[in-house]
Amino acid sequence: MTLDAFIDALPKVELHVHLVGSASVPTVLELSRRHPGIEVPTSEEELRRFYTFTDFPHFAQVYGAVNSLIREPEDVATLVLGLARDLVPQGVRYAELQVTPYAHHMVGLPMRAVTEALDVASSRSLSEYGVEMAYIFDIPGEYGEEAAKVTLEHALREPPAALVGFGIGGIEQERPKHRDAYRSAFSAARAAGLHSVPHGGEMSGPETIWEVIDGYGAERIGHGINCLSDPRLVAYLRETQLPLDVCPTSNVCTGQVAGIEDHPLPRLLEEGLFVTLNSDDPPMFATTTAAEYRAVARAFGFGKERLAEFARNGVRASYLSEERKRQLIEEIDTLTGQEAAQTPGAQGPAQGPGA
Repeated sequence: MTLDAFIDALPKVELHVHLVGSASVPTVLELSRRHPGIEVPTSEEELRRFYTFTDFPHFAQVYGAVNSLIREPEDVATLVLGLARDLVPQGVRYAELQVTPYAHHMVGLPMRAVTEALDVASSRSLSEYGVEMAYIFDIPGEYGEEAAKVTLEHALREPPAALVGFGIGGIEQERPKHRDAYRSAFSAARAAGLHSVPHGGEMSGPETIWEVIDGYGAERIGHGINCLSDPRLVAYLRETQLPLDVCPTSNVCTGQVAGIEDHPLPRLLEEGLFVTLNSDDPPMFATTTAAEYRAVARAFGFGKERLAEFARNGVRASYLSEERKRQLIEEIDTLTGQEAAQTPGAQGPAQGPGA
């Protein structure tokens, strides 16, 4: 089996993908035509140019423009179902989709209507596409106390059935001024049984990662790539095996690294850290979950067993049931074993979650 065929066949989960950022070009064009007058292109050629970013603030601006297309509950469901459809040919069986309730609140969508749309969409994703969809509610970090309050209220008062986590994204440099509000929101969300899944160390340094660990009780960290300049932090991440949801192409497109070959992924692995591989905002970055596996394989020479270990890590770090985790890991092991049996001298399985 070729490497590309192996990647497509590999059972995968997607742990770091955003609702609005998951909107494929056809879906965005459908929404922009459904809601004319918003500053989002209505032709494919113009939209692809629109998705060329100069830096993270520019990306955030474009993301906000696309987000403004979500005006009705049906738009929310359209995005979820579009993602489920797109994940099927990539071998993705389960996704934890990051939703920003504050953005829907700002355009006047009632909490109950958003929740009903998410519930309907997760049910249809499974029945129509065989993709299990879970949700993480995230605070847009640049919007402060009001955004934290609205996100928490929605998570506690009107949660969708598949809500598993509570997070924070956006521009990390804006968070310190709202530190107490964010810490309080995470404390309440965790007390209610939600997992803490914040972004940290994407566009800022180790201090942000320490904050999500110490202040938010992070159980998994979005990105975390800027941990390497702090040996104490690296040692902590190695010892605890706190998962880092790494999104290489995203980091290139938003200017966090110069090119895929410059990405710190190999160093993270050399340090023995627990890494999962994800797409973040795939159509905006012209990538997919499967394409991330291809990109790192080609950039760093990773073989099938290394790629399989990324897939295993994703399953282990997910909030699937233990039984479902066991089933998916068995499928990964079976595929990898078949490949090893057909490849003379193939290496044995990698050891440990960070192997």
